[in-house]
Formats: sequence, structure tokens, C-alpha cells
Amino acid sequence: MRRWKYGVNTGENVEIIDKVTACAGFADEKKAKDVVALELFGLTDVADYFLLASGTSERHVRTIAESVETGMKQMGIKPYSLEGHDEGRWVIIDYRSVIVHVFLEPLRELYDLESLWIEAPRYRLNKENKHLEVENG
Repeated sequence: MRRWKYGVNTGENVEIIDKVTACAGFADEKKAKDVVALELFGLTDVADYFLLASGTSERHVRTIAESVETGMKQMGIKPYSLEGHDEGRWVIIDYRSVIVHVFLEPLRELYDLESLWIEAPRYRLNKENKHLEVENG
């Protein structure tokens, strides 16, 4: 897991792993389902991590996304862009090095980003200590 600083256009000096862990925690607070981080460093220039989470309804998807966005803003980190919030089916929050995808469950299955990035190491949030841990298997 990569641990280096992020600070582009935010004035903040937050380690990337701390950013992705915070996003996972904010999603988990709103009962997001199947929260997983994919480490993409060396696989693409788009981002270092994708954080994937699912909601059970359009309202749930929007609530999860709002929790992530609000929590990150409280940490002093604003998104570079945000898409899909009004529809609530697939919300994308771009923090440059970390891109958060909050899906309606059937859309997550349809687009299957986990299979697209099959070679990416996967991490899940340990709910007890609020840290990301490598996924076994």
C-alpha cells in the first residue's frame, strides 16, 4: 500500500492512504455495502486508488456520497469534480489520487470495475480499527 503525500490544489498534506481510508470510513458510516479499495498505482494514470461502494437505493447512494463529500470537506479536502449525484445511480467523486465510485447495486454488478482491474490489489475496511487491510483471496 502506497504511503506518500497528496497536496495538489488543496493546501493539505494528507497521505493518500489516509485519504482513501477516510473515504471508506465515511461510506461505512452510512451503511455502504461491499466497500473495497483498488490500488491502481502502476496500472493507470487516472488515479492511485478507486474506492468502490454500493447503495441499496438511489437515496442511499446519494446519502453515502454526501457523507464522503462532507467528511472530506471537514478534513479540508474538496473534490476536483463530482458527477451523478442528482441521478443517484452512480456517483463519482474525484479527489485526483483517489476516485470514489458509489453505485446502485445492480449498476455495480453491470459495470464490474473489480473485474476490469482484476490485477489491482484490494483492500477492505476493518470496522474495528478503521484501517484498510489487504483482502485475502
